[in-house]
Amino acid sequence: MKDTIWEALLGVDARITYIDAGGIRTRALVAGSGPPLIFLHGNMGHLETFYRNIRAHAEHFTVYSIDMVGHGFSAKPLDRDYLPPTYAEHVRDFADAIGAKKIAISGESLGGWVAGWFAQAYPERTAALVLNTAGGLSAYPEVMDRIKRLNRAAIANPTTETVRTRLESLMYDKSVVTDELIEIRRTIYALPEMRDVLERILVLQDMDTRRKYMFTEEQLGRISAPTCVIWTTHDPTAPVSVGEKYAAWIKGAKLHVMENCGHWPQFEDTPTFNKIHIDFLREALA
Repeated sequence: MKDTIWEALLGVDARITYIDAGGIRTRALVAGSGPPLIFLHGNMGHLETFYRNIRAHAEHFTVYSIDMVGHGFSAKPLDRDYLPPTYAEHVRDFADAIGAKKIAISGESLGGWVAGWFAQAYPERTAALVLNTAGGLSAYPEVMDRIKRLNRAAIANPTTETVRTRLESLMYDKSVVTDELIEIRRTIYALPEMRDVLERILVLQDMDTRRKYMFTEEQLGRISAPTCVIWTTHDPTAPVSVGEKYAAWIKGAKLHVMENCGHWPQFEDTPTFNKIHIDFLREALA
């Protein structure tokens, strides 16, 4: 396993760019060729969430790993709350900007919630869907409180220690968190505008707001795209039963449970994740 982003992308035709998506300056890592695949990170995340997955996927797809609106180095407008429809509209605008009529979309955590929202709101634009330890079907007060506490601490005082604690909360094996990943996230969290947008991003950790935007069986029943649900044995946000519910409510969805991983299976067990993910997408997009 390559331990730095530079090593992971050596020899890959990849670039970091900024794309205007409906007026939102959006940072994107673009690599490969083939059908468009968009990766979406989780709450307070950024495109580097998927750096260990880019090389393998770029052999088959045009990969776009993006900073969602309000996150990373993308624009952080303060004239909106950051809700699933808001994020999904940003993804739609991004797809428009790259000229993609249909996309494969793969989201982790909040990104999975957004991907699912996109797939049920824009079925005609969705070629395939991957829900990776996705939000949208669970509302556990202790999890929501932990997310608020760790994010607020890391933004108020973005030190190596506070950011490490935030990242380690996602992992089953804490040792997989790299110094490079900590420094990237620390740099993002130190941006002055992150303090301004933080509480708007955390709105989905408010119980009343969260429940308003959780998926219903009817909404997930609207998803017509081939769907893969990936869950883990040690996800700190929700048990496997939540992944089973996704798979039951989305017609034809396939569930894969990865062993000995937490909330970032794409990072914690990259070879297994890549095989599941690529095999599914190649079949779905054939």
